[in-house]
Amino acid sequence: MYSFMGGGLFCAGVGNILLIVSTATDYWMQYRHSSNYMHHGLWRYCTPTKCITHTDSIAYWDATRAFMILSLMFCFIGIIIGIMAFIHSSYFDRFDKTFAAGILFFISCFFVLLAMAIYTGVTVNYYGKRYGNWRFSWSYIVGWVAVVLTFFSGIFYMCAYRMHECPRSSGTR
Repeated sequence: MYSFMGGGLFCAGVGNILLIVSTATDYWMQYRHSSNYMHHGLWRYCTPTKCITHTDSIAYWDATRAFMILSLMFCFIGIIIGIMAFIHSSYFDRFDKTFAAGILFFISCFFVLLAMAIYTGVTVNYYGKRYGNWRFSWSYIVGWVAVVLTFFSGIFYMCAYRMHECPRSSGTR
């Protein structure tokens, strides 16, 4: 049980760091415009000489930002509850902290998956038709890695919950 929770905490910790990096950095997409490479993230777009904050309220950017921030919050709360379950904290004894952490990691995974799907769909449809030389960049890829890590955090915690709820019997069959 502890190995599953340890694996879940490791995946969640790394996943949360990757969510922060992905959300905060400006390399979601790179494209060539007027023979210069430019890149943008969720908060700013950058030319070769300077970075400019997005001032337009474009729905898919707002939705992607909101879902990434929600994912960060749920993952962080899941980590706190996961640590409490790992050390057998006596706070909140009314609910199973292992199960709650697993659910929170799955919710975090759902929100980051939703954010990545929205961004991917709109970007491919918009930039794919307007620019010939564009590509997703490393911040975007880090976001997809965070999807996988938060999903496995939920899996690990659900396995730990299952082992805790259904311990193996020591007797014979």
